[in-house]
Amino acid sequence: MARRVRPGRAGAALVIAMGTLAAACAAPGSDSPRPAATSAAPQSAAPTCGTAPITLNAYFETGFPLPKALTTEFTKQHPNVTWNIREDQFAVITQNAPRVLADNPPDLMRLPQVSELVKDDLLKNLDGYATAFGWDTWPASQLEQLRLGPGGRPRGEGSLYALGLNMSMTGLFYNKKLAAQIGMSTPPATLAELDQALKKAKDAGITPIVQFNGGATGGLAFPLQNLMASYGPAAPINDWIYQKPGATIDTPSNLQAVQHLERWIKAGYFQKDVNAVDYATMMSRFIDGQGLFMFNGDWESGNLDKQMAGDVGFTLMPPAEEGGKRAAMSAPLTFGIAAGAKNADCAAFFLNWVATDKRARDIGVEVGGSRPMGPADAYMPAVSEDKVTAATLAAGADIAEDDGAMDFIANATGAIYAKSWTPNLQKLVAGQQTPQDLLKTVQADYAGQLEGN
Repeated sequence: MARRVRPGRAGAALVIAMGTLAAACAAPGSDSPRPAATSAAPQSAAPTCGTAPITLNAYFETGFPLPKALTTEFTKQHPNVTWNIREDQFAVITQNAPRVLADNPPDLMRLPQVSELVKDDLLKNLDGYATAFGWDTWPASQLEQLRLGPGGRPRGEGSLYALGLNMSMTGLFYNKKLAAQIGMSTPPATLAELDQALKKAKDAGITPIVQFNGGATGGLAFPLQNLMASYGPAAPINDWIYQKPGATIDTPSNLQAVQHLERWIKAGYFQKDVNAVDYATMMSRFIDGQGLFMFNGDWESGNLDKQMAGDVGFTLMPPAEEGGKRAAMSAPLTFGIAAGAKNADCAAFFLNWVATDKRARDIGVEVGGSRPMGPADAYMPAVSEDKVTAATLAAGADIAEDDGAMDFIANATGAIYAKSWTPNLQKLVAGQQTPQDLLKTVQADYAGQLEGN
């Protein structure tokens, strides 16, 4: 979800020690956080951006057009608001987040894992805004992943510290022309059928899966978590990501998933240079027709509808057994407001606008390819059935029906992606790590990181 890539993407965080209380939020209308407060006071009237000139400072992720498309439209509707936007790769944002939030706090920021940021009082508590704008009346599942308890844990409950521009989801994109070449007329219904399609593609000289796994962001976490969803239930994985007491990633079903991923690696189902491929290169190769499948998120749906119009399909990861429940990495595209933001009220007004304005919701679907957040009965734009965006939106409804939404395994701690998942998955590709030791190593790293925080 990562890219995320997302889903999700990270480096050692510079932690600014500011105590162990949850971040205190200024109530709407205030310019700074209240020390020692656990939530913002409810307000009778929602804040706005006013009419005087104002510049919002934002820190966004490079390569994803949705946030900038929304800010452009927002300024059209609210011409007194202009934007000063900084962009970086997600790995850089993850590494820089604590220092940026402490030293040069943006009004709006694309966020990595947030537990440590909340612990160190770097994010604004949004409870007051939730009351003022009515976010608490939205479906609870939309906000669950963005709620944190005192001190930043556990996740999934407590105060609200971020909001999403949409609800993103990962699965399998596939090239319809290449699928036809191997006789695949419909998406695989089981994991065994997916294995058969991969083998047919390899035998036909087609790269079965184009994926990224280079640099600081191990993209094989995408297929791995999808395999985890095929072999076991989503709830224990969410417990681990949410830092619930006693949770572990080292389970029998997750071991089956890593072993299955290793079989794909050894069978040559990924391109040979997967450990050298970054996200942008993966996208370019898939669009260029250099692979049958790609594990990625619906945030690329709008882009693929333009670049590969009519030639790309999308499916959720098939279950191990036919008719089994499906699960997917599905999480809000997370944005937060710095505790020291100068224009917090306007930033909150923008986040509410994204979820409730008709044109903003159009952009969320057309550009972002995902279902916008907001009220259950909110307007949804019509999407032509021949577009891959229609398939990703339908898949989101299927995941909701099966209660199969998972956060991204890279979001369990602030350092787990760069310091553990990425190097261990790269070692798995290189034959330097076993499935058993991979899970044990990640779990040990996770426990150490929790203890250190």
